[in-house]
Amino acid sequence: MIKKALITGGAGFIGYHLAKHLAGLDYKVVITDNFFRSTKDKDLSELLTSPNVEFIQADLTNMTEWDKLGSGYDQVYHLAAVNGTKLFYEMPHEVLRINLMTTINAIEWFRSKNSEGKILFTSSNELYAGAREAFDSLPIPTPETVPAVIPDISNPRWSYASTKLIGEQLFIHYAKSYNLRMAIVRPHNFYGPRAGYHHVIPELIGRYLNKTDPFIVYGEQDKRSFCYIDDAVRAIRLVMESDKTDGQTYHIGSPEEYKMRGLAEAIFTTFGWRPKKVEYQESPAGSVKRRLADISKIKRDTGWEPIVPFTEGVKKTFDWYIANPKK
Repeated sequence: MIKKALITGGAGFIGYHLAKHLAGLDYKVVITDNFFRSTKDKDLSELLTSPNVEFIQADLTNMTEWDKLGSGYDQVYHLAAVNGTKLFYEMPHEVLRINLMTTINAIEWFRSKNSEGKILFTSSNELYAGAREAFDSLPIPTPETVPAVIPDISNPRWSYASTKLIGEQLFIHYAKSYNLRMAIVRPHNFYGPRAGYHHVIPELIGRYLNKTDPFIVYGEQDKRSFCYIDDAVRAIRLVMESDKTDGQTYHIGSPEEYKMRGLAEAIFTTFGWRPKKVEYQESPAGSVKRRLADISKIKRDTGWEPIVPFTEGVKKTFDWYIANPKK
């Protein structure tokens, strides 16, 4: 039987790749988005020519708009949210309003209109990132059981994290109260084609393509692990499909770490151009110094682990940004 899946925020980075992945497995896929940040670019337009992919434009902060989506979904992936550190500072009130209303509407709609399916909430490692700032303590690699910490509720930096904390609670307690099937995932530095232009790898690729010299690298000693988007959406689908994952939370990421210095060096080595000078500057205020997910739980329950080598993923990402330069 063909499975029917709904993806909220399906025109965004993760949503688009997830829809493409599911469509390739012959799912009936419905994408909904309001293009608050995403656009109907050539990649999305091409995907929408697939006979098993449908697009419905809707403002999911408005509960009546959910009626456009119908029901009868086997799987509901709730990805819709306003993200982007710049926006956390510029419009924290809207980040809070949009993300919370959308998530409340999602779980209430699911409870009343689609409770026979399973729903997945896409949370974030931002949920616990403040632990190091608040207490100078964070286990590395970081397990799912780590405390959720908002170090300063008056700091707009944490507006997005707050919505993910409340979102997880909503999903957990709705599922328990109404006997719903649900799961939660926390992405850790997904990268790949169509990831926008304001994340670390796209920014470094942009400087590389422009042959910026001196070449600026922020947070020389900061550490990150990067999970290629094909691996990431496969993990999300496996969490959705497994009965073992019902009611559970999973970190998705790569166990391979890079310092920012090492990341820049990897790009220089892979693509063959090196600037005369590399200038290292302090990371932006509020930036987390290290993030590394413990992925032992998702590996145990679904068998997932990342398989795309970093050099291969960066090459695919690089090729996309050559073809789609920032305008």
